[in-house]
Amino acid sequence: MIPVCNIAAALPRLAAERPDQVAIRCPGRGGRYDIALSYARLDARSDAIAAGLARHGVVRGTRTVVMVRPTPEFFLLMFALFKAGAVPVLVDPGIDRRALKQCLGEAQADAFIGIPLAMLARTLLGWAKSARMRVTTGAHAWLADTTLAQVERDGAGAGPQLADTRPDDVAAILFTSGSTGVPKGVVYRHRHFVAQVEMLRSAFGMQAGGIDLPTFPPFALFDPALGLTSIIPDMDPTRPAAADPQKLLAAIERFGVTQLFGSPALMRVLAEHGVALPTVRCATSAGAPVPAEVVAKMQALLPDDAQFWTPYGATECLPVAAIEGRELLTLRERTEQGAGTCVGRPVAPNEVRIIRVSDEAIEHWSDDLLVKAGQVGEITVAGPSATDSYFNREAQTRLAKIHEAPPPLSPGEGTSESGDRARVVHRMGDLGYFDGQGRLWFCGRKSQRVVTARGTLCTEQVEPVFNVHPEVRRTALVGIGERGAQRPVLCVELRGEVARSQQPRIADELRHIGEGFVQAAQVETFLFHPRFPVDIRHNAKIGREKLAAWATKQLRRRE
Repeated sequence: MIPVCNIAAALPRLAAERPDQVAIRCPGRGGRYDIALSYARLDARSDAIAAGLARHGVVRGTRTVVMVRPTPEFFLLMFALFKAGAVPVLVDPGIDRRALKQCLGEAQADAFIGIPLAMLARTLLGWAKSARMRVTTGAHAWLADTTLAQVERDGAGAGPQLADTRPDDVAAILFTSGSTGVPKGVVYRHRHFVAQVEMLRSAFGMQAGGIDLPTFPPFALFDPALGLTSIIPDMDPTRPAAADPQKLLAAIERFGVTQLFGSPALMRVLAEHGVALPTVRCATSAGAPVPAEVVAKMQALLPDDAQFWTPYGATECLPVAAIEGRELLTLRERTEQGAGTCVGRPVAPNEVRIIRVSDEAIEHWSDDLLVKAGQVGEITVAGPSATDSYFNREAQTRLAKIHEAPPPLSPGEGTSESGDRARVVHRMGDLGYFDGQGRLWFCGRKSQRVVTARGTLCTEQVEPVFNVHPEVRRTALVGIGERGAQRPVLCVELRGEVARSQQPRIADELRHIGEGFVQAAQVETFLFHPRFPVDIRHNAKIGREKLAAWATKQLRRRE
């Protein structure tokens, strides 16, 4: 018999083992951090909310939009929904309103739980019209059927709640940030979450009792399953680049934070502030390649025995690979010479393989798809955390997933838990290759490659070459025209205030830097942009599609 598989299953055990340990600590008014939930309280209160939701029709399989800020209510709700076997739907609140409405419509949610402002927006903008049950976190049931407080009272005394969910049961729908297109709802099954917890524990040595500062709220959901205490930072999670370093440092120092997660933009905030982090033993940064200068500065702020990891992955599959900061810095020169960005070795038990680049769907796996060793191709991954579909997006699912027959069983070997289910191989949508030491190198997004008459240019093999210029903050390669005959253009964002009259000089210097590099030498057009657009989730992924449209207009004006 297949056992119960649920990310919330660890909570009752930890509540019994360490009832008084703080599971979640959130900033209250004035950032005083006077709001905390112990493991015992998180378990008991999420039980009551799960039971109360069931009385209001939110049960196993109920798709439920959650639009709640990273407060205790968010974590209580998420664990209650997991316990109930319901399916929370999470969408980044900062995305374009039209895209947000489309995402919520696609999710076909049966319930909607949100803060009062979200309830108002839902009513005015027509979000999630399919929702038949509406719950507000406010004090009064304004524009809702009931309040979360009432739901908890309705379920008080019901006792432990944990649906007998199975590995393949849908656990959540998490929408991508939409940084390179319309956001897509990634279908997470309970086995994916459980696998992620174990892979994170193993890959980064996370041990129960640690103190975590997760600056991306959904990642904090892993902490209770890992036996960690989450310190929710006093910041706007949709604007990590604008976080106040003083507030972050105050929380790190006060609570003795031992590990932290942040996007490259947030790590830059801490790195440039330059204050030591003596209690932190493990820092991780993901969402986009972390600039070597940021890695070096962060390493200098951490204790000698601390580790700075830059894991590689995506909403659809995380973690895929990882590299520690010290090793990454030894490869800095290769990155600046056009090799791409090393993202480390695959996280066990992932199988990462490189296939030839194609924009077409691939239904079935074949080893004939593989490229030769060292050749740039499309990165694919098969493993326990690789998701297998997008919700209500069959065309996108076909483009991103390849079905691979399960390996034959050895003589005398019984059937696996998944039976004869074909393995799903996820196409990351990224380009890369393996070096001779088995390390994976990231060369850029497949959709953002520039295909000229002379060949293909990859963003991460071109931009770092130019980023060494002391007056350049960052660059972005874009292609103008039809793929196959594109004109490569380098958009440039400068550091600080640089007079417009200096731009021709900088362009000439950049052109000279590119000479001698196979890909960079093909770039002859340089455009200066005041501030690059970035993704709303991590403030780190450059919006090259928007820059390409901008560059097209700029060149038309010139010509």
